[in-house]
Amino acid sequence: MDCDQSTTIPDWIIEHPETTGVFSELGLDVSCGGKSLEYVCFQNGLDVEAVLQRLREVIEDRR
Repeated sequence: MDCDQSTTIPDWIIEHPETTGVFSELGLDVSCGGKSLEYVCFQNGLDVEAVLQRLREVIEDRR
């Protein structure tokens, strides 16, 4: 699965468990009712592109 801004946070964690720490650092609820990363970022006043970049960095570091 190719995760992007429309992917739910639980799906991000299923595909890339190493991203759990990023969500915790940002104070985001990892269950979030199945809402997309974009929606959760918007609701929390976060820049979705910056969050995506951080998630991708963590994934790359893991490889």
